[in-house]
Amino acid sequence: MSLHVTSEIGRLRTVLVHTPGPELLAVTPTTKEDYLYDDIIDVETARREHRRFVAILERFCTVVQVRDLLVQALEHPDARDLLERETMDVVPDDALAEEIERLPADALATRLIEGMIQPPGPLARTLNETSFTLPPMPNLFFTRDTAMAVGEHVLIGSMRFGIRWTEELLMKTLFSGAPALRNAGILYDGASERRYNHTLEGGDVHVLRPDTVMIGFSERSSPAAIDHLAGVLFAHTRIENVIVVVMPAENTAIHLDMIFTQVDREQCVVYPPHFLGPERLPVLLWRKGESQLAQMDDVFAALRACGLPMEPIPCGGDRRFMQEREQWASGCNFVAVRPGVVLSYERNVETLAAMERAGYRVVPAMGFLTGESRLGDDDRAVITFPGGELVRAGGGPRCMTCPVVRDDPWG
Repeated sequence: MSLHVTSEIGRLRTVLVHTPGPELLAVTPTTKEDYLYDDIIDVETARREHRRFVAILERFCTVVQVRDLLVQALEHPDARDLLERETMDVVPDDALAEEIERLPADALATRLIEGMIQPPGPLARTLNETSFTLPPMPNLFFTRDTAMAVGEHVLIGSMRFGIRWTEELLMKTLFSGAPALRNAGILYDGASERRYNHTLEGGDVHVLRPDTVMIGFSERSSPAAIDHLAGVLFAHTRIENVIVVVMPAENTAIHLDMIFTQVDREQCVVYPPHFLGPERLPVLLWRKGESQLAQMDDVFAALRACGLPMEPIPCGGDRRFMQEREQWASGCNFVAVRPGVVLSYERNVETLAAMERAGYRVVPAMGFLTGESRLGDDDRAVITFPGGELVRAGGGPRCMTCPVVRDDPWG
């Protein structure tokens, strides 16, 4: 298997996921803001919902778990050396280095994901306080955030908040050392990025075609990082067009995929206030070889200029209050398993009704998995699954998938 992703919608062949586990227990009422959570998630319910999600994906593609690949990577001395060396750059701790060296791969993978607890001193014991030498990764099940495939290359996210630095390093270790993730090289190495205000996260990077990428300038992805990324994409890949969406400063729209995702060759789901009408966001088009970015009337004008016309499907339907509710619940956040077949949370009923009006069948997970509801080769469909607990972490199906191999959808 070699990395190959040239679109958001091509038939999915291999995808990287992480089913959440005990690392979520680190999120408490006093730590939830530190871990970027608004609420406390029930671990077992979240795991059940995620397993249902994975079961659907497995009907279309090979699903690989982060932890399994991490164990494989850590069996190789080079991957361990990389992990230890870059960890010591951030946490110079001899005891930690010894632990990384001596633990078997399986145990080390568990400790990395769930966090390494620091032995308490007298005061910490007295106050019953817990500290971590390496923080747990309760956001790891959003695999898209920290790793992005563009063509045959990979980008490692440079996370906006420092609590997630271990996720960057874990993904770098995987894409450097896991045999199943062979690639043409890391083009953007966020795990080694130390410059101020150079941040980039995968929810803002959408590969639309081999020559076109759309990027959100958001709270999480900065202009300096986007400038750098565009430079390396123009120099080392087939990308010739970069569409930049200037995102709003809203905590419900932390990434572009919370307000926009492509669902078929000429269709996308959008949060209407940000793309339609007088409140629409600024959109810029950057062509390879040009030093100035062109300001476009809207995202659809930019897409047409790149030969990618798309029609919008409104998240939340026509009423503003439902648009706001369902955008908050990741109503725009779809992942395609092939052109016109996408996965979504079942709770966003107005968005699903809009999808039906646009020609999509709404297929509940249970009916699909039991074979009661079957898809034809040419069917457009939304396969829905329960996500009432998962959504409380602030993301949806696209966030929870890192595509590794997709077919090209243009024949």
